[in-house]
Amino acid sequence: MNTVRPYVPGKRQPAHIPKGKISRWTELKIWWREIDRVLLLLVLLLMSLGTIAVAAASPASAARLSTVSEKLDPLYFFYRHIAWQVLGLGTMIGVSMLSRENARRLGILISGAMLGLLFLVPVIGPEINGARRWINVGMQFQPSEFLKPAFAIALAWILSWRIRDPNLPVQGIATGLMGLIAALLMMQPNFGDTLLFAGVWFVLIILSGIDVKRLGGVIGGGIVGLTATYFLYDNARHRIDSFLGGGTAFDQVDLASRTLLAGGWTGAGYGLGIRKMSLPEAHTDYIFSVIGEEFGLLACAVIVLLYLAIVTRVLMRLVDEEDLFALLAGAGLTALLGGQAFINMLVNLQLFPSKGMTLPLVSYGGSSTIAVCLGVGLLIAVTRRNPFLKSRTRGLGDLLGLGQGGPMNETTSRPKREIHP
Repeated sequence: MNTVRPYVPGKRQPAHIPKGKISRWTELKIWWREIDRVLLLLVLLLMSLGTIAVAAASPASAARLSTVSEKLDPLYFFYRHIAWQVLGLGTMIGVSMLSRENARRLGILISGAMLGLLFLVPVIGPEINGARRWINVGMQFQPSEFLKPAFAIALAWILSWRIRDPNLPVQGIATGLMGLIAALLMMQPNFGDTLLFAGVWFVLIILSGIDVKRLGGVIGGGIVGLTATYFLYDNARHRIDSFLGGGTAFDQVDLASRTLLAGGWTGAGYGLGIRKMSLPEAHTDYIFSVIGEEFGLLACAVIVLLYLAIVTRVLMRLVDEEDLFALLAGAGLTALLGGQAFINMLVNLQLFPSKGMTLPLVSYGGSSTIAVCLGVGLLIAVTRRNPFLKSRTRGLGDLLGLGQGGPMNETTSRPKREIHP
């Protein structure tokens, strides 16, 4: 009796690429043809608006960090932001030129390296503001920042193993990895990033097809974990109490909310903001409030719409994706980018306790800018597609049980594709 063999993702030669070595120019043309150019345009537009926002926020942070002996230039952080953005763009474009298989390998390697550094952070990491989150290897950076996009890739890779062997306990392995990372992050402590990692894990577990009973257990475990954190983690308890209690006029979140609303619909104008001068970390955590004061709520709405457009664009790209790894990796990276942006904006609106998260692609950042651009580069790489191929099935729709073929499972064969001239 003939049985349908499951599709095993592997390296394949696109039909439109001739065999043998091809020139660098040909590779560049293929890259430009295969990437989602609309997604790239949306990302570049968001980064451009972020550059303007950092220029507006830089004087506030420079004045706050200036001392009697050293006075920082008002545009100190703007100039540094430009330099970091150039490096970030180079990283993004370079990573996006990788094949899907090489992007997966890079993500797994970075995941292993950053996980190893997480073990060292509590031991050799410098203590800053009561936390050990950084490590110095020639330059100071947070391993968790680079682990975020790599974690989405590694988790998607693990969950895609079920295509090869449906008996593998992939969800248990993914949950164990999540538990290990959460424990290492809470040793720093870093509750905000723990929530973000858990959100990415939850999205991918749902998409991989978790049983309803197990889903209830996952949600119950999450509630227990949050409750335990409240009683065992002093910093989180203080921030939650302050948030639920309404705060005071001197709280960071309250200051951010007042600053955001001070500009009205159209803003006070570039360089004319006053409340931003009282904001801590105006160029990073609370840059969304600076945008609201100087450029208005309409500008804030444009930023929100750009994030929504990026998320929607990626989901549209994944609708007919045939590769389970690419589908999960794209969804995980998008959840990471959108989730961090969503939390940051809620904090600025005083709708969420302060978490110390930057606004990705907008806020000033050193190594964090490189890490975010690395994630976007991986996202562009895993969603690359031959434009001459058209799927006959809906990948994301089938995975969620919305396609004509029903939900995908381990016995589902590879969706056929037809080549259009």
